[in-house]
Amino acid sequence: MPPKDYNAKDIRILEGLDAVRTRPGMYIGTTGVRGLHHILWEIVDNAMDEAANGFASTINVEIHADGSVSVEDDGRGIPVDLHPETGVSGVEVVFTQLHAGGKFDNDTYTHSGGLHGVGASVTNALSEWLTVEVYKHKTTYRMEFEAKTVDGKLKGGVPKYQLFDTGIKADKQGTMVRFKPDKTIFETVVFSLDTIAKRLKELAFLNRGIRIILTDHRLQQNPRREYFYEGGLSDFVQYLNETRSAAHAEPIYLKGSRDDIYLEIALQYTDAYTENVFSYVNNIPTTEGGTHETGFKIALTKVMNDYARKCGMLKDKDANLLGDDYREGLTAVLSVKMQNIQFEGQTKTKLGNPEAKTAVDGIIEDELAKFFESGPKAKATLDIILKKAILAAKVREAARKEKEITRAKNQIDSFNLVGKLSSCSGKKPENNELFIVEGDSAGGTAKQARNRSFQAILPLRGKPLNAEKKRIDQVLANEEIRTIISALGAGIGDDFTLDDLNYHKVIILSDADQDGAHIRAILLTFFFRYMKPLIHEGHVYIGLPPLYKIAKKDAVEYVYDDAALEDARKRFGRASTIQRYKGLGEMSAEQLWATTMNPAERTLVRVSIEDAAEAEKLVSVLMGDAVDLRKAYIIENADFNKEDAFREIAK
Repeated sequence: MPPKDYNAKDIRILEGLDAVRTRPGMYIGTTGVRGLHHILWEIVDNAMDEAANGFASTINVEIHADGSVSVEDDGRGIPVDLHPETGVSGVEVVFTQLHAGGKFDNDTYTHSGGLHGVGASVTNALSEWLTVEVYKHKTTYRMEFEAKTVDGKLKGGVPKYQLFDTGIKADKQGTMVRFKPDKTIFETVVFSLDTIAKRLKELAFLNRGIRIILTDHRLQQNPRREYFYEGGLSDFVQYLNETRSAAHAEPIYLKGSRDDIYLEIALQYTDAYTENVFSYVNNIPTTEGGTHETGFKIALTKVMNDYARKCGMLKDKDANLLGDDYREGLTAVLSVKMQNIQFEGQTKTKLGNPEAKTAVDGIIEDELAKFFESGPKAKATLDIILKKAILAAKVREAARKEKEITRAKNQIDSFNLVGKLSSCSGKKPENNELFIVEGDSAGGTAKQARNRSFQAILPLRGKPLNAEKKRIDQVLANEEIRTIISALGAGIGDDFTLDDLNYHKVIILSDADQDGAHIRAILLTFFFRYMKPLIHEGHVYIGLPPLYKIAKKDAVEYVYDDAALEDARKRFGRASTIQRYKGLGEMSAEQLWATTMNPAERTLVRVSIEDAAEAEKLVSVLMGDAVDLRKAYIIENADFNKEDAFREIAK
């Protein structure tokens, strides 16, 4: 455990703040909605690091009516004494020096999510203003920063004054940071309650016993939410499995440490046909996995095969089952806390430390074996898992044969695609677009409207299978699904590879009605379950055809929702005519091109996954068999256009 004291001498500086406003994408990935929330996560991560290292127990996040947001913790408080190298306060160093913080050695934090030390300073640099209050030594310290012109150049994070003791008595300790994002930097400065709530809930699950309070002052009713989970990861797994039938009542919970790497994991098997493993390092989601996930999967497969032979379910003549067999229907949350993390890039999505693989492998192998030997209840759970895996192996073999058939069919375009896919002439996949269009009528219009050099059209002649409710062999037997697989050319499941993708934009184009929404949901579920990299790498889009055409004399305008229609009515005045498009088939080829397919004019919604665990839960709620949960979600979220947290607008 690091020392209780936290002073300015503990802050190391690697380089000064430079060019953050000029090239914000280098530090936060994007200036879109994800980047906006990224600068909040950096401040939240700092508060969570205090909590995860045992120095704080409560974090308050508030979204204010003026567009600002604040994060307060009851930790040790940012150092307020003078830094020995710079001669200014620790607060000023943290918020004005790019690579500065208490996280570059192992003395101040045993582990931290804010690894790179750029968080506080980048948030400051990209804000109109930022205020810090530190509650320490029974008093309140305060410092403010702002964006202002200095020597003819607009700079961010400029101190308005030095840190000072306000003289206001503080009967608490900790840090409060409040900032307002700069609207000249970001495409939007409106924080999403939904996005923030999901991330804070996730953090509360990952850190048992930490209380996180979220208040949205923009709301007139029920502005406050509180997240607190005594069960930690076990509660998390049960939450994720609410929509499924659990194969065993209680999640298996394991923990251990090796070589300064601390591991917690909870896992539970269900009646689902896919695996869902969610991993975190120091509270940061590693959506692309990494060495810690690899270690877990190796250990799980080895232990289960050993027990399968020990129990006699696998004979000497039988081959070992594969890891996929033991992970079918598995929901697992893996959390690693460690030092000196090697993430791939500032976005922190994949762990690269080789020592994590060795440590996690060893911990899981030891602790899982101990669990299965712990008593009759554990033995019964083991029996359930082994029987499920053996059945999965049989299904896998059937699916392998079906894949071979599908591959053979894919090689003969005449079977699947002639008469269905209207391909484009372009030979560069990075420039090509595939429109998956609802119905033959709309497909015919889209074929007439398209630019044949880079746009291909694949009409759907019926609803594809709901992949959430079927095994992979059943999914592969569906003709509409096979047609999509053939058109994309990149395989499916473990065989899927973006290197073979024929179209780098896959655009779902369906009617703006209930059936159209259902088709979008079915297709997105299929991509999410069996072609997840397609979504992760930003290749899936939703086309937005207009709902109305309003015209008056020679003036024509297309509008996409009822609110925009009312605005257009006011501008056009009386004697205007309004046409309501009930479906894509009602539009002419010229109208469809002008409004929905022309890259210069159209609006596309890029489908992305910000929170993998919450996305998994949402897919299972909307597309699974839990009717009551689905009804409850729909009632609560009837206006599906109110949040843009998981969407990016693109041409």
